[in-house]
Amino acid sequence: MKSITINGSQRESVGKVATKTLRNAGKVPCVVYGGDKPIHFSADELAFNKLVYTPDVHTVVVALEDGSEFQAILQDIQFHPVTDRILHADFYQIFDDKEVMMEIPVRIVGNSRGVKNGGVLRIVNRKLRVKAVPANLPDFIEIDITEMKIGDIRTVASVMNDDYKIMHEENRTICQVRTSRTAVADVEDEDEDEDGEVAADEVPATEVNDEAAVKE
Repeated sequence: MKSITINGSQRESVGKVATKTLRNAGKVPCVVYGGDKPIHFSADELAFNKLVYTPDVHTVVVALEDGSEFQAILQDIQFHPVTDRILHADFYQIFDDKEVMMEIPVRIVGNSRGVKNGGVLRIVNRKLRVKAVPANLPDFIEIDITEMKIGDIRTVASVMNDDYKIMHEENRTICQVRTSRTAVADVEDEDEDEDGEVAADEVPATEVNDEAAVKE
């Protein structure tokens, strides 16, 4: 898994006045939990851009001015309700020999034959909770939907891996291809015409996210 470095300064005072002063200076008050004791530090707000405003998942190296470094993951982050500025960040310290749990994004690849025939791709879970030692945490979980026909589903069981444990039931649906009014029969001899070209009644791929309702 990719890692980014956040340079910080250890905080001597954690009171409200000191916290407000930090924020006014463009700093984010932070805490690292999970070690012998909580570590309070501050970091530039701009240092969080590659960590927060991206679909990718990263581990973090917290590097303090005194030379100490801590491997961690972002556990919680608070934003201002109006300005969306980062108000506070909590990290959890990780160790090479201890398992950690993270939300890992699902990456869909391929063009489903069912979608080509007018079906609708519905992605039910865009992230999966994974448990593993840090070295085995994946950047993403890939699902190839090329062979999926109308009515097919992909479940957690189809992406199980020896390197990490997925913390969901095996029959949990990740994505499925559902029928629609424009769907045609999804059989071998209807995918291509006699000249081997794609049939004229095929429609472009359509994706419906997990919030949308699919009209049958």
